[in-house]
Amino acid sequence: MREKVRDKDRINHIVEAINAIVEYKDKYTLQEAQANPIIYYGFVKYVEIIGEAVYMLSKDFKESHTEVEWIVIEKMRHVLVHGYYQITPEQLWETVTIDIPALKPFIESIQKTLL
Repeated sequence: MREKVRDKDRINHIVEAINAIVEYKDKYTLQEAQANPIIYYGFVKYVEIIGEAVYMLSKDFKESHTEVEWIVIEKMRHVLVHGYYQITPEQLWETVTIDIPALKPFIESIQKTLL
């Protein structure tokens, strides 16, 4: 049986996905990303990865790091996975260009405590 991925690994996955989004978000406008489904859905997938990793964090871990709105991130993941038809490109782009960069310093700070 494989070992369960621990909170530290989940945080590392979140940092990797955030870094990918931050690296590529300024290379495209929303319209350019929409025109290329591979690019657009690449952003969607990275946001999903962040949400899934957050969803899988232990309850104790989330309760000990209340500076992050874990529930909001989980809800975005649920919408992208189960209610994908409800999210507008503008909502996704706001997440990519505003919310994810704002989240980055909090997650990196948490990651440093786990080293």
